Amino acid sequence: MKTSQTLQVVQAAVLVTLTALSLACGYSSKATPPAAGAVPNIAALSPSSMAAGSPSFTLTVNGTNFNSNAMVNWNGAAQSTTFVSANQVTMMVPAAAVASSGTVAVTVTNPAVPGTGPYGGGGTVAETSNSMTFTIK
Repeated sequence: MKTSQTLQVVQAAVLVTLTALSLACGYSSKATPPAAGAVPNIAALSPSSMAAGSPSFTLTVNGTNFNSNAMVNWNGAAQSTTFVSANQVTMMVPAAAVASSGTVAVTVTNPAVPGTGPYGGGGTVAETSNSMTFTIK
């Protein structure tokens, strides 16, 4: 009788310990959702227009809240971008992009920053600026 009672006590103690460990280990499937990132804002393009058939040139985008990894988008397509400061980024516009007249929408995107918290939580979402029109005459 004593052996079976001791065995029941040990089994109960093991069960309680395993339950406590599984509850206290901190595992959770809930990750912190990404926060809003810095929203860039375009104030001006330089130049703001170019003659059709012009050679390649550097487009300077002036504004605010540009991250060091900000990308200039030319008609929605991300371009190779040079970060100058939080207020200025540049991109090379190839001659083929201004071969014929029309308008181009220019925006700047600050890419998302992945979360570093538990389970990949946190970070920021990508944010895109207002659109400015570049004119090809």
